[in-house]
Amino acid sequence: METRSNHILVGSVVLFLLLALAAFTVWLAGLNGGKQKDYDIFFKSSVEGLAKGSSVSFSGVPSGQIKTIELWKPNPEFVRVRISVDEDLPVLIGTTASIQGVGFTGVSQIQLDGAVKGAPAIAERGPAGVPVIPTRTAGLGALLNNAPQLLERLTTLTERLTELLTDENQRAFGKILSNTERLTGELANSGPEIKATLVETRATIKAAGIAVDEFGKLAGSANTLLSEDGRPIIADLRKTVIQAEKSMANLDAAITETRPALNALSTQTVPEIGQLVRDLRVMSDTLTSVATKLDSGGAGSLIGAPALPDYKPGRREK
Repeated sequence: METRSNHILVGSVVLFLLLALAAFTVWLAGLNGGKQKDYDIFFKSSVEGLAKGSSVSFSGVPSGQIKTIELWKPNPEFVRVRISVDEDLPVLIGTTASIQGVGFTGVSQIQLDGAVKGAPAIAERGPAGVPVIPTRTAGLGALLNNAPQLLERLTTLTERLTELLTDENQRAFGKILSNTERLTGELANSGPEIKATLVETRATIKAAGIAVDEFGKLAGSANTLLSEDGRPIIADLRKTVIQAEKSMANLDAAITETRPALNALSTQTVPEIGQLVRDLRVMSDTLTSVATKLDSGGAGSLIGAPALPDYKPGRREK
């Protein structure tokens, strides 16, 4: 009878312990599950290294895990990763998700960061029914995604460098370096002359500044002279100009009055004088002819015609 009682007691204790363990497990699962919140992340790049149950950290602090990874059927270019994180995690607008490798094991995790203080939480539901965290490419993922383009650019750069570094271009570069070295040497040799030129330039600039100051003083003196001492001179000059204007007016009136006499002189007197000169010239010619006749024939040449020579007939010779 005692043996049976002991078995019942032991069984009862074991059953109680199993029930207590089950209750604790259920409580622990309910405690953790009640403080989790789901988010979707859509990656357009490869998610190699991620797996269901992989860690999710926020600024390096473990904050959740990956629940599912699958291709997004409406657009297979994207991979939908659903994560479950602590409910009180500050997933605010500005927070982004990226894939980061863990050491050199090939295992990756999701890194959340970029939360801004005071920003509202990401609460708008996405196409899968939960809020969506935007992605950004960082770290090794960015390097791997840009690797093909980077290799293509490196190849193009290598080809261009090969075309650039031909023998002819190398000789040209050598000449350029030689000319540069010679020019540098000439500049070094001309250092004292350049220094002297700079000194002279500074002296010239200083002299120019002094000249500008003197010119300013002269302008001020001229302004004072014109505004004070020059006023009487200007008044006398103004009177002189007025008298000159009056004289010009009188001269203009005199010319106007003598203009009819000048016109008569040019139209009547001058032609009559010309006719008189011509008549005097004819008379002079006539007197000259008379004088010539008097000299050659005497006074009788002025009355009758000249006498003919006597004619005496002679014998006709046979």
